Amino acid sequence: MVGRDPFVLDDSVLDDPVGESLRGRHAHLARSVGRAVTYLSDVSTFAAVSTDPDPARWDDLTELLGRDAFADMFSCPVLPPSHWEPVFVLEGRQMIRPDGAASATRGDAADDGVVELGAESVPEMLDLVERTRPGPFWSRTPELGTYLGIREKGALVAMAGERLRPPGWTEISAVCTAPEARGQGHAARLVGALAARIESRGEGAFLHVAEANTGAIALYEKLGFETRKHVTFRGFRTP
Repeated sequence: MVGRDPFVLDDSVLDDPVGESLRGRHAHLARSVGRAVTYLSDVSTFAAVSTDPDPARWDDLTELLGRDAFADMFSCPVLPPSHWEPVFVLEGRQMIRPDGAASATRGDAADDGVVELGAESVPEMLDLVERTRPGPFWSRTPELGTYLGIREKGALVAMAGERLRPPGWTEISAVCTAPEARGQGHAARLVGALAARIESRGEGAFLHVAEANTGAIALYEKLGFETRKHVTFRGFRTP
């Protein structure tokens, strides 16, 4: 494993993970107007605006998305004007795996039976997402990074993958297991395998989880993740 220097790995970019990803390693999957940026519609609904105080950034986002459109602001550190209609609010937390946690959880990172999922697996991935509802996932979401899965008798029963990629970090997301395959440690194996891959590149692994999902939080803590901060996920409708 490539060692990571905790004094070099800047976690401040995690305060705006969507914007940092879209303006960086995911720029090829982005569309933008002025100070507003979002993913291509079949990749993700996440959007971001610049953190400067210019109110025109929200006009840019309206132009980008269209009027009366859904603005999925994820954990954006700034809020739109008060006349923007709220669509949802969800409390959650952002968790990171500190350098050194990998060695303490190495047994959980074993990837025996874990396979990499390619473009030919997308229909199965979409079906699994439909059955398990792990969060937003579209036909081109797998282009955000590597996705791993576990099969039983040839059928895809569990998966997890890479999503946001701010500088120096990669997010683990879409962690899901089919109901008939739960209780076998699939999620732990997948998250552990992904974290090991991310850390082998000299990057930090992070993830987001709903505050009410206490089972997932306990699993991630067992795998060496720690809460960096509590966040609020928000969606709005453009005026």
